[in-house]
This record gives sequence, C-alpha cells and structure tokens, in this order.
Amino acid sequence: MRRAGDALRRRYGNRRQLSVGFKGLFGRLSVAVIFLLICTVSLFASLKRNNSSLNRPQDFRVDEFWDIAASGGWRPSSAPRSNWPSPPVRSNGFLRVRCNGGLNQQRSAICNAVLAARIMNATLVLPELDANSFWHDDSGFQGIYDVEHFIKSLRYDVHIVEKLPEIQKNGNSKKMKAYQVRPPRDAPISWYTTVALEKMKEHGAIYLTPFSHRLAEEIDNHEYQRLRCRVNYHALRFKPHIMHLSNSIINQLRAQGHFMAIHLRFEMDMLAFAGCIDIFTPEEQSILKKYRRQNFAEKELVYSERRAIGKCPLTPEEVGLILRAMGFGNSTRIYLAAGELFGGDRFMKPFRALFPQLENHNTVLPTQELTGNKQGLVGSAVDYMVCLLSDIFVPTYDGPSNFANNLMGHRLYYGFRTTIQPNRKALAPIFIDRENGKTSGFEEAIRRVMFNSEFAGPHKRVPPESFYTNSWPECFCQTSPKDPADQCPPENVVEILNRQLYGEQNVTSEFAS
Repeated sequence: MRRAGDALRRRYGNRRQLSVGFKGLFGRLSVAVIFLLICTVSLFASLKRNNSSLNRPQDFRVDEFWDIAASGGWRPSSAPRSNWPSPPVRSNGFLRVRCNGGLNQQRSAICNAVLAARIMNATLVLPELDANSFWHDDSGFQGIYDVEHFIKSLRYDVHIVEKLPEIQKNGNSKKMKAYQVRPPRDAPISWYTTVALEKMKEHGAIYLTPFSHRLAEEIDNHEYQRLRCRVNYHALRFKPHIMHLSNSIINQLRAQGHFMAIHLRFEMDMLAFAGCIDIFTPEEQSILKKYRRQNFAEKELVYSERRAIGKCPLTPEEVGLILRAMGFGNSTRIYLAAGELFGGDRFMKPFRALFPQLENHNTVLPTQELTGNKQGLVGSAVDYMVCLLSDIFVPTYDGPSNFANNLMGHRLYYGFRTTIQPNRKALAPIFIDRENGKTSGFEEAIRRVMFNSEFAGPHKRVPPESFYTNSWPECFCQTSPKDPADQCPPENVVEILNRQLYGEQNVTSEFAS
C-alpha cells in the first residue's frame, strides 16, 4: 500500500546529518552523556520519521502520483480456487430482475443477480435496466453491454437466457409469466435459499423488483465474492461503439501525456440529498428543496452542521484548491466526468482559472461522433471507461455515489491505479477557516490532510467501505503467499472448468494441485 508518508520517511529518515554536528561534542563528553545524547537523537529522528507526513508535506513529490502503486506481490484474480461445479443442466426455474438506479447502481445489481442465480441454481434472464426512471434512456442491457460476451464469460457459473421461454397451454403458445416478489434490502443468502427458491419452484419463474442492494455485500464465502468480481470486471463489457468512443477520448488525452479524471459530483440530486443549499441563490434553493421533497425522506438538515462534518459535496473551487495545494500545476490535463453542474458556470470559473487544461467528452471528440451518445447510460459508460483508464482518478464525493465507488474498486483491480480521495470531514474546518478570513497556513493544512491518505495499493476493507470499492483480498492472489488461502489458482483453471462444463469427471483434485 502506498502512502505519502512512506516517501517522506525514506527522504527524511537519515540521521547522518544530525550526527555530524555533534561529532566534536561527543569527543569531549563522558560515556554516560554520550549514551544519553545518542538516545535523544535517535528518539528525535524516529519522531521525525513517523511524523514526516505531517511536518513536511510540502516536500512530497507529486510526480509519484502518476505511477501505479506497489502491489506487494498481489495481483487481481477472480477465478475459482476450490471446487466450483458447473451449473446443473436442469435449473430450479427462471430468475428475472429489474435493476433500478443509474449505470453503476445497476452494475452492482447485475453482479448480485448472477450470484443470486448461482445460489438458487436458477436460469438467469438477461437483467432489465430501469433506465427510464433515472436517465430517461431506454438503451437497456442490450444497448449498453456486449450480451454475447456476458453469457459466454459466465458459462461456468450460471445459465443465462435473453428472455423467458414460451410455454404450451391448451394447444396454444404463450410467454411464461414470472411471479413478482419484492426482496428485502441487503437480504441474506438464506432468504434466497428459502423464500425466493420456494416461490421459484412453485411458479417456475420469479421476478425480483426492485433489485438495488437486495443481496448482502459482506458474505463469508470467498468463492461467491469472486463470482461478483468475475461479473463486474470481466463479464460486463460495454458494446463496441462505447469502447470506440472511450478509446478515442483516451487516445487524444494521452497524446499530450498524463491526464487526471475528476468525478465532480456537484449536481442537483446530490446537493439536494446532502441538504447543502445555503450557498445558492433563493431561486436555486427553491429548486433544490422541491427536488428533495419529491425524491427523499423528509428530514431537517442544517447546512452549517452538514458542512462542518464533511457531508456536503466539494465545490469545484475547493477541488481545484486541494489539487493546487498538493502541487499539481496549471498545465495538468484534466478530464471532467460529471452530469449537469448545478448553479451554472459561476461555480466552474474559479476551477477553470486554476486548471485551464480542462476537458470533457463534449470538448475532446467531434460533435458528430457523440450525436445521440452524450446523455444517459451511454454517456455515463464513456465517462466510466475514461476514468477507469486515467492515470489519476479523483472522486470528490463518495457517499452514495455508485459511480465513484465502483470505479475505485475497478481501478484497484485493474492494477492499483492511483486514486486521490479527499477526506471531506478533515478538510471541512480548513475551508471554513478560509471562508472566515483565516488563510494563513491554508495550503500547508490541506497537504497535511491529503498526504496522510491512502492513494492505491492493497489495503484492508474497513466498514463502511463497500466490497465494490475494495475487493481485496477475496479477488486478489499471490504466487508465494504466507497464507495458503491467498495462493493464486492453477494456470490451467479455464481448462479445468471447461472439462467440468462438458462432462468430464474427477477433476476436483486439480484445484488443490
């Protein structure tokens, strides 16, 4: 795991300079005094090393951010590591799900749907994307993802069909109907093996709706968690036209060197959700209040209190000030992934003044290439791919942001790529002081917070961190591990799975070889 303090400790942990100044003095002191001074100097140097990230943050080399973090011998691996039988030829019935929310909330739901189908030995019907309620977009699964690749990638895990079959009744053919069930939020596996499975066997097919956050994230079964990773990072591949648009943007950005991607979550829905409205005009506040009444549970939120504990999204200017304090210059090339920023251009002007090399998918590609693709799920998918492959990713508001959370997890899996995640709670009092005229030591205080953070590399998942944000260690392995559970699967794991799928027996022992 790479921490800013590691670099500082390497640079400021040397005691040689301290000892030189004392050389003459040591020659004239008694052995007891020498011993006392050595202990004092050693203690001082140790404290200096341990607190270097706090005392000397200005000396951290910002160039290090453009490199990937040290892996510690870990590499991504979501293949099975124990016996993983192919799905039986006959399933217990069909599973339909309706994935609500935005692109990445739906993505998590798709992962859960595949796992639910595996748990119940169900045939999964291609998940439905409830695009209309969020994006006013009817692209559907087939319009966003490569269906053939999805089905083929998961052939060792579940049976998948594109639609429910037709059934014969009284000599007539009609489409099979699925019995509708509303699953509880974060349902345990036991709900699927009892309530859901019973209804499936009774009716032949069930329809789970809505299906956002309907399966518990923390499951004490690493093979089940690895299946989620296989879905998320391998099976869910965007359609060729989305990949083409994404690659065009990335190639143009890379033509001029490194680039950073920022997910600027300064949008109406998030501001209304957070209750952070006082910085807006009376007219804008009315819009946010109305949106909150219509979409969220009624709750009294005090802006000053929310701001003080870091619950408000960072403004574009605050993001710019953080990056500038960290040492990023005005030549830094930035790709902005965001919906429509609330409050108009007046909030973007200060950011643009700090970082004029600012791009988004509208400015990088010719207009004709983006016709019909700028909005909705396709536009979000393009932003996702550009952020995934950027050298640095900056999510400015994690909280309930599935886009940022999924990307952080994907970038970790993709090779420990640098993510700079501002600690809003620690930064809040610094920005409040600045607003109140206390500007002395502002940048130093920002650096003290930011350079004491984790930027990439394997690290333990600590609640409330999501599995989709950090799938270590379940979906990572080591070739020479201390713990046998972290051993990488055999190189011929696909061959083993193939033989299982096509009927060869007695291959269980091969997983343990």
